[in-house]
Amino acid sequence: MHILLTGGTGLMGRQLCQHWLGQGHRLTVWSRRPGQVAKLCGAAVRGIGQLQEYGAEPIDAVINLAGEPIADRPWTARRRALLWGSRITLTEQLLSWLEQRSQRPAVLISGSATGWYGDAGERELSEDSQPVKEDFASHLCLAWEETAQRAETLGIRVVLVRTGLVLASEGGLLSRLRLPFKLGLGGPIGDGRQWMPWIHIHDQIALIDFLLHRADASGPYNACAPEPVRNGEFAKRLGKVLHRPAIMPMPALLLRAGLGELSGLLLGGQRARPVRLLAAGFTFRFNDVESALDELSSRL
Repeated sequence: MHILLTGGTGLMGRQLCQHWLGQGHRLTVWSRRPGQVAKLCGAAVRGIGQLQEYGAEPIDAVINLAGEPIADRPWTARRRALLWGSRITLTEQLLSWLEQRSQRPAVLISGSATGWYGDAGERELSEDSQPVKEDFASHLCLAWEETAQRAETLGIRVVLVRTGLVLASEGGLLSRLRLPFKLGLGGPIGDGRQWMPWIHIHDQIALIDFLLHRADASGPYNACAPEPVRNGEFAKRLGKVLHRPAIMPMPALLLRAGLGELSGLLLGGQRARPVRLLAAGFTFRFNDVESALDELSSRL
């Protein structure tokens, strides 16, 4: 199988490349840094800076994961434009290129996030749930999914992966929390009662591979472990595996003052469950956050 990836040099993309190289697939990564692709993703992975460089060679699947990190800095007008362009505009470019091709892939797996639902409080969320509270993050995910779904008019099966917080030792959430927790400055955010939909990186890679090979998979899937956790409990568990106290709360007022609307991502949450994945027969390796953190602890 020949797979084209966007976002291939990111945390998930690098892991997917290693996984699929091991299965014998051919991989091409569309990247702003094509010269770095072989180093980051594997010597056998081809990097291209423009889609036209791909050529006329057949393509079996597209994995669209590109997107600037949403929680790295406050959502100024410039930052919002960058977040929008790196997801929606890029996906539009991808669809325009696919439309021009005589041969098209069978499937497009496109990224999204549980932020699609907005801050849902205590409600349990399945893929059939509607957005509860719309904010910039929710609008971003809605537009990203709607853009990707246009590929269905080209005869392409579209899968939307609504990812929770990815737990990995190589990057993502834990890389940002590691230092303050090791310094004894970790703790709950706000009152700590907000729900955190999370997933271990191994399960994230496995479920994308599962959806790639399942011909009847289409539409949205919540990519999060079956057992969401409250922020306060997560902080307690992380402190335990790092052998540090987790009693320094981050005041909500301070977050709102410093981060503006972005603070809603940290103070709100989603009690999302992977209903469609479980119904399709996917088996999670890590169901609870304690076992996930225990597995990662030696590398944190």
